[in-house]
Amino acid sequence: MIPALLLSDSGLVKTQRFANAKYVGDPINAIRIFNEKEVDELVVLDIDATRLNREPDYALIEEFAGECFMPLGYGGGIRTVEQARRLFSLGVEKVVLQTAALENPSLVTEMASRFGSQSIVVSIDVKKDWLGRTRLWGSSSKRKLKADWLAVIKELESAGAGELLLNSVDRDGVQNGYDLDVIRSAAAILDIPLVALGGAGNMAHLLEAVQAGASAVAAGSLFVLQGPHRAVLISYPGYSALDKLFRS
Repeated sequence: MIPALLLSDSGLVKTQRFANAKYVGDPINAIRIFNEKEVDELVVLDIDATRLNREPDYALIEEFAGECFMPLGYGGGIRTVEQARRLFSLGVEKVVLQTAALENPSLVTEMASRFGSQSIVVSIDVKKDWLGRTRLWGSSSKRKLKADWLAVIKELESAGAGELLLNSVDRDGVQNGYDLDVIRSAAAILDIPLVALGGAGNMAHLLEAVQAGASAVAAGSLFVLQGPHRAVLISYPGYSALDKLFRS
């Protein structure tokens, strides 16, 4: 179960349907709290880097890695093997690719060959069109893409991705549950681990995603916001609660 932190201007933010970013605090403080709560894994996604055509903020990421007691994944602005190498040298354990992978699947192959598939995560965003059809969404371009999303995830798996992070734009920050149909469709064709993101509002939603075929679940709002007024409060369930949930 993975907290997914969104980074913008070096601060931690939370969005709703990829818009209306709300500042929720300092990422270093959040990481320290997650350390205390013995989080399994953490992923940090810079939502501005690719859109603004800039590289990862290596100094800030080095701070993150130095604070993390858990495996750290990072995504945002990664376009080259050298950038990935530098991130790994700073202590990042997984790099998360989206735009670069969609534009150039061979980059996934090159990185997987160099660093191992287990270190390469491909992130895919999907969004419903006006007819209710699931479409591939480009987060940096902020538009629907023409390619069939299921064909794309299978291609990226074949290219060497070791894991898929699948996010629903329509469910982002809304906390009304994961898109279970999307999870089922992806899980049915993938042989690599599938991490579901977008929609978690309570513990039951996490279980539903796993039962639909997700290998792991990621969430943002569930771990950083609380209550109907979405007050900022970093939280993470204890091991006994998780064990009870997934063994029920």
